[in-house]
Amino acid sequence: MEIPYAQHYQKVFTDLMTGTGQYDAFFCGADWYGELIAGDYIISIDDLMKDPRFPKWASDSLAPSIKNLYTWGGKWYGTFNDSDGQTLYYRKDILLNLDNQKKFKEKYGYDYNTPPKTWQELYDVSEFYNGWDWNGDKEPDSGIVMHLKVGAQGMYHYVSLSAPFCLLPGDKVDKYHNVYWFDPEDMTPLINDEGHVKALEFQLKLQKTGPDAQVAWSLGEAWDYFLRAKAIYCFSWGDVGSLIQDESRSKIKGKMGNSILPGNNEVFDRSQNTFIKMDPPNVWGNTTGGSWHGVISTLSKNKEAVYHLLAFHATKKISLWNITRGWTGVNPGARFQFLPPEGDGKIEDYVSQGWNADDAKEYLKGEQENFFAKYIAPYLRIPGGNEYWVALDRHLSEAYTGQVSAKEALDRTAKDWDETTNRIGREEQLKSYQSAIGYTK
Repeated sequence: MEIPYAQHYQKVFTDLMTGTGQYDAFFCGADWYGELIAGDYIISIDDLMKDPRFPKWASDSLAPSIKNLYTWGGKWYGTFNDSDGQTLYYRKDILLNLDNQKKFKEKYGYDYNTPPKTWQELYDVSEFYNGWDWNGDKEPDSGIVMHLKVGAQGMYHYVSLSAPFCLLPGDKVDKYHNVYWFDPEDMTPLINDEGHVKALEFQLKLQKTGPDAQVAWSLGEAWDYFLRAKAIYCFSWGDVGSLIQDESRSKIKGKMGNSILPGNNEVFDRSQNTFIKMDPPNVWGNTTGGSWHGVISTLSKNKEAVYHLLAFHATKKISLWNITRGWTGVNPGARFQFLPPEGDGKIEDYVSQGWNADDAKEYLKGEQENFFAKYIAPYLRIPGGNEYWVALDRHLSEAYTGQVSAKEALDRTAKDWDETTNRIGREEQLKSYQSAIGYTK
């Protein structure tokens, strides 16, 4: 059964919590796992994966960051489908133009990197290219475009961008290292600490180097703006790279660059309550998004038949077809989808489906850099996860539209998060959160 995105979460959980069992399986966002596991709503597929009667799929090929989203407590629950993470798309042809580079250096006093190494560098470049006709269409163009509409996944932009401002890297997860959402010892929200506030203040500044209308744009509108050659930068999911190949929609085929998101030269250290310098820049990969995939309901009376279907779609042949066709919305996250030396995919698989060869190489390079990064931003998947996300989305929008300051927006978010945590139960939430991020005392 096909359900509109806005109704998806409520439909699924109403079915599960009432015990109706209308759906044998459903596609879920990986951020639903906290509630799915806590409610014992889905089954582990470990035994089914070993059963020779069913199609075999390459679970060992998944990037570790992606495998983490399909598993819980060492057990598999999801069959491979989609891999979401936000990377930086950019107009390589415009950025490498020597005349443009010369004019930038005259104004800013340094040579920019392509791609940018830090968010501040990206801001300078975005500011430089904003407001003038660099694409020859006789209209002013932009430095960056984002999708910031409330209720349309705009909050994901903030989470990806903010990671290097407030995530202190370390060898393990402890009270101060590799922690983004809550204090892992008492569930105090960290969303309004100084690192987060500085990140949102930066994003509000960056927002001004893009079109004013983006505050009300959802994914498609922002993507189309970039595809129409109107912005230098766009950071979003893997869908963008494949949509660029559609010449009925895109003017920039063959002109694309793609990389892991930039880092930051300083990060907030809560143990010292101050910002500390980072050289090289603090860089984080991410699995921001749903990474949509199939799971099997415990209420299903047809578990084996359902698994057979899901496993068939997870096989290398079908998965690679989804990736190379592009319009399916399925993004790469397994080694067999990447090119050597990191993977064992073939450029011919992409070119035969209409990809520009250089675009395909750039696309897969950026996706691989992100998913196999040394540090991956922690992912929120605890009971009430949807409530936490909705609160963040609502209050970020208040800042994007100029109603409140960055600090006020994040203070309001922290207040709502505390209320959600207390309503669900702080001790149980703490246990779920510690398990989800791999925290141990």
